[in-house]
Parts: sequence; C-alpha cells; structure tokens
Amino acid sequence: MHVAIVGAGVVGMTTAWRLANEGHAVTVLERRDGPGEETSFANGGQLSYSYVAPLAGPGVLSKVPGWLLRRDSPMRFRPSADPAQWRWLLAFARACNAGTSDATTRKLLRLAFHSRDLMQAFVHGEEARNENALGHVPGGGFDFARRGKLIVHRDKAAFDAARRLLDYQASLGCEQIALDRDACVALEPALERIRGDIAGAIHTPSEEVGDCHRFCVALARLLQGRPDTQLRFGTRVTGLKRDLGRVTGVLIADGEAERAIDADAVVVAGGIGSVPLLRPTGLRPMLWPLKGYSITVPIADGVRAPHVSVTDFANKIVYARIGNTLRVAGMADLVRGGPTIDDERVAALAAQTQAVFGIGGADDTAALQPWAGLRPATPGGLPLIGESRVRGLWLNIGHGALGFTLAMGSASLLADAMAGRRSAIDAGDFSALAA
Repeated sequence: MHVAIVGAGVVGMTTAWRLANEGHAVTVLERRDGPGEETSFANGGQLSYSYVAPLAGPGVLSKVPGWLLRRDSPMRFRPSADPAQWRWLLAFARACNAGTSDATTRKLLRLAFHSRDLMQAFVHGEEARNENALGHVPGGGFDFARRGKLIVHRDKAAFDAARRLLDYQASLGCEQIALDRDACVALEPALERIRGDIAGAIHTPSEEVGDCHRFCVALARLLQGRPDTQLRFGTRVTGLKRDLGRVTGVLIADGEAERAIDADAVVVAGGIGSVPLLRPTGLRPMLWPLKGYSITVPIADGVRAPHVSVTDFANKIVYARIGNTLRVAGMADLVRGGPTIDDERVAALAAQTQAVFGIGGADDTAALQPWAGLRPATPGGLPLIGESRVRGLWLNIGHGALGFTLAMGSASLLADAMAGRRSAIDAGDFSALAA
C-alpha cells in the first residue's frame, strides 16, 4: 500500500519509518528543506516517560490568575476573537479535574512506556546495523542517553504533595525516589548554587534525553535509498485529494498550479498546520498551539553543568544535557501567530539558567541559539491517532509538548490500526474518530 505522510517532524518521521519497515511504500511531504525543522527542532530534549500528566490538572485553574499577572509567568494568554480558541479553553477548563486528569495520565503513561521500549529497541538495533545512518556512536547519532531526571521543588508544600503521589505513581509503573536537599545536591552537584532554595526533589533514574532534530535526521538517513520510499522536502501540501467522499491522495504546489500525488492512504502528521489542511474534509480537531521557547547553552571545559536532567518545578523550566550543550526550555503561551522569538521570554530562560547554574547569562542572546515552537495541544492532553471519520484519511496529531516522548509509540499504534491488528496497548484511548 502506498501511504503519503504530511509532515516530517518527529511524529511524521517515526510514522514513516514504522510503515516503511512494515512493507508499505511511503512518501513523506514536508514544506521545510529537511526533517524536524519546526517544533521538533530545539525542543526540551527530555524523553520524560514517567512525567506525562496533562497540563489540564485539578490545581491549574486556581494558578492561572497569578500566572497572568507575572511578566515571567510560565504561562501567557492573549485572547483573540477566534471562536476556536474559546472552544479550546472551555474544553481545557472542563478537563481540569482530578478524575479526568488521572485517567488521562494513566493512558499517556501506557503510551509513553510503549514508546520507551520501542526507542530502546530502535537505538540498540539500528545502531548496530546502520553505521552510516546513525554514525555508529553511543547515543545513536542523536546524543541519546539515559541520564535520569530530577524534579526539583523549592516549596515544601509542593514537595510534600509530590511525595504523597509516589505510591500512586509506583502503581502505574513509575520508578521514583524522594530525595532531601542534601541527597539531591549529592546526586547532581551542579545544583549547589541553589542548595538553600531546595525543599526536596523526586528522582526518576530511568528517564532519557536526546536531540530530537538529529533523531529526525537519523530516521531520514535510514529511509533514504529505499526503493519504495520518497522524502520530498521543500514541498508544500495545499490540500487533500478526494473522490466520492474518500481521500485518495494529496495536492502539492507546483509553481502557480497544483499537482496531485495519489495514495492508498494519507496520514496527516503536520502538527498545528494540520488544522487548516483538514478543514475542507469536515474534520475539526480541537488543537491549539502552545508556544514554547528554548535556548541551547554551550558547555565549556571545566564548567559545572548538570548531567542529570532537571526540572525546576516552580518555574516550569527543564534543563537537559545534550552532548556538550545544555538545552533549556519552558513556557506555554496561548497565542496566535507563528513561532517568532519573544526576546523577553528568551531573556527569562537565560536569567534562570544563570541563577541556577551560573551559565547561560549571555548579553548576546543570539549566542544562546534562541528558538520557539508551536506545540499542537488538545485540551485534555490526549493525541489523536488512527483512522479518521473520512475514509482513507489517518491522523497522528495533538501530542503537545510530548511529541518526542510519545512518537515511537504513536507510530506503532497507527501502523497496528492500518494493519488491522491488536496493539500492545488500548488504541481506543487515542481514537482519531473524535476529530
């Protein structure tokens, strides 16, 4: 079967790799000049399989007014006249309760752990077999490493609440340990600078990191040269070809005209750009962009930078050592527009990095490689994976900030559904029929 895949971010590329390995002819269509050049380009880099609780949690709504009043708030909201934004916000508010959040967390954990197993198999299997594609170096050519993760709490009440959840998390399969201030700094000496501010931390030894963009590039290298695979970068998809209510291909820009590429099935994995593409089919996936930011700080010789991944719980900022750099990411801005750089947000990330680790406070922010991406989020946090209500049209969208973490498992679910076989986890939890 010939499958056309719209989008070459981490979700699209893992989908292409999985389907190609199952014997399908695959054509990937991407408007950028290479894979992983938008939301996958410089994300947080943490493969946080045990930390997938949705943004829509029971305590979030009470925090929103305070966040909106702070200039350095981890969340910003700029209202618009777009009814879609208000529908998304109302659905988000309805999901901010303990019952919904707990059920969503359980579903996401199952998908995340499935992804973790598949990523491990990929790194160890493909690294051994494909020296040219993955560089035959530790980390599979994308600085993949098991570094563990520390959720650092500055507030005792927040730390106590996290400790009370340990048994619940363990029942879901999470391996976590509560550490006091001294044990936290002993595990990660780079936190010495803020020792006095630490109330405690939750340590998950099994968490991993990697360079998401380079992972996408590695997948492209694995796919290049296969006789039944085409990677068409620099190609703008303008619409979906339909015949008698069925999607039969895609339409691409060809100069001033359009040209059709026929396909037996089309998978839309284009992130937030999927919304306008799907609209003519009658599908209205409830996605809204959560704009996030990152900086990438070079780690010079002799500089004390963290080896363990760190999340500053109070400031909602994540730190991940990727090769010889420190990726710093955070913020969730509910705004319209593209991934333009907000200098104030970048400055806040740089200031926090300087305060916590004593690095990254460069006057020249360009040296910190500032980046912004539009994370395609559903209100409740569950992605949409599988066959849609339109025949021939499949979706793999809505992963929010968890695209890298969930990509391998999501591709597996979609491939299983396309083959008509039972998945390792309940695929119905992520049904695309709701779009």
